[in-house]
Amino acid sequence: MGQVSASSSITVAADPQRTLTAIADYDTVRPRILSSHYRDYKVVEGGKGAGTVAEWTLQATEKRTRNVHAVVSVSDSIVTERDSNSTMVNTWTVTPDGAGAQVTLRTTWQGAGGVKGIFEGIFAPLGLKKIQAEVLGNLQRELA
Repeated sequence: MGQVSASSSITVAADPQRTLTAIADYDTVRPRILSSHYRDYKVVEGGKGAGTVAEWTLQATEKRTRNVHAVVSVSDSIVTERDSNSTMVNTWTVTPDGAGAQVTLRTTWQGAGGVKGIFEGIFAPLGLKKIQAEVLGNLQRELA
């Protein structure tokens, strides 16, 4: 199977710079916006911006968990979290949208092969989009 991806977007009432700063704040903001699908969240290094390392367990489904060790990089409008334990990458992209900003969260990973990979490619993005929507909704409320 090839790359699997899920993407969700939301508009927030904060300007792009404030939004990007909030997304890259792993000490204060991130714990407040994570959904109940995230457990054991902790900052290992840094805490704000590039160079931050954070860990969490993502309970994607009742039976499927993923232990994430995310290394963070930040550019002008993008926060990227690369999981050292897998091929998973979360990309947060912030663009101007009127008086606010649009935030897109895209998660990609290399899917399994064979029949398992076919099902993963169909069903995993659907479940992950629900999790992304909850996190983005929490971010929207945080920035209101």
